[in-house]
Amino acid sequence: MAPSFRCSYKTVDDCIIYADVYTPFSPPKQSAKCPVVINIHGGAFMLGHSAMVNPDQVDDMRLRGWIVVAAEHRLCPQIDILEGPITDARDLLACIYDGGLDKELQARDETKGFGVDMERVCAFGTSSGGTLALALGFGVPKPVCAILDFYGATNFTDPFWSEPLSWITSPQASQEAIDEVYNESPIPIRGGMSLEGQSDPSNPPRPDARALFALTQIAEGKVVSTCFPSGEFAKIDACLNVDENFPPTCIVHGQEDKHVPMHLSRTLWAALEKAGVVREFIEVPGEGHTFAGKMVKGSDTWEVQKKGFDWLEVQMGAT
Repeated sequence: MAPSFRCSYKTVDDCIIYADVYTPFSPPKQSAKCPVVINIHGGAFMLGHSAMVNPDQVDDMRLRGWIVVAAEHRLCPQIDILEGPITDARDLLACIYDGGLDKELQARDETKGFGVDMERVCAFGTSSGGTLALALGFGVPKPVCAILDFYGATNFTDPFWSEPLSWITSPQASQEAIDEVYNESPIPIRGGMSLEGQSDPSNPPRPDARALFALTQIAEGKVVSTCFPSGEFAKIDACLNVDENFPPTCIVHGQEDKHVPMHLSRTLWAALEKAGVVREFIEVPGEGHTFAGKMVKGSDTWEVQKKGFDWLEVQMGAT
């Protein structure tokens, strides 16, 4: 799945941060203002990159006439969740609102017929990407118009986030090998391995230092304490930031998820309900965490999760 183009949206010191842009399949008959969906990959804040989004989901969005921006961001642990991933996602949103994406579209003959509908910029993310999508609903001058959250990490005050995952065995590696991740420079925006669609995170194929580090934190229940050691969760947790102005939000969650249990999303749902936010909750039967990465188009799971994109389309029409 090749993007229409790849562009940088931010530079921090010697770190250039990129996004892959996918335009609708059908060329516009005349200049067209299109909805935009910021699509953020998962990876426990430490792994993954922009090419690790589900290609069938991207194609579905393109068929609906949407521009998809698959974003990269700086990876933890060299920088924390707020200063790295969340700040980068928010800066991408600001870049779009400031006309940066429009300029990139108009600079290319094959995409210059497309434009950005600034009132229909949405966010979609899976796992840690869901956390970043939710962070575009608060702490920004102009939030996205709607959020589609696939099993995003949230409710960080819950005891779950400090509990080891007993069913996962930590990788067999020395502490020295695991800590090599801190020597990476500049701060990476691409982790060569993703948890999306990986059926056995305790036994990945030939993990590098970054993967060894991330899988160790996951197994030992240290993802949050490692990636956000300050513990000031009001700065990153959507559950603590929902009010009546929060964007319409749809949560899609697998019923069998053990890595981000459904009760965490239910806490977010309760906050949305209390604030009177337009909301939807879609349970996916029989699915655990990261199901989006390995699902097959046309399967029962595909048809259930597709309802989230149908909901997003309705919200775009309501703006």
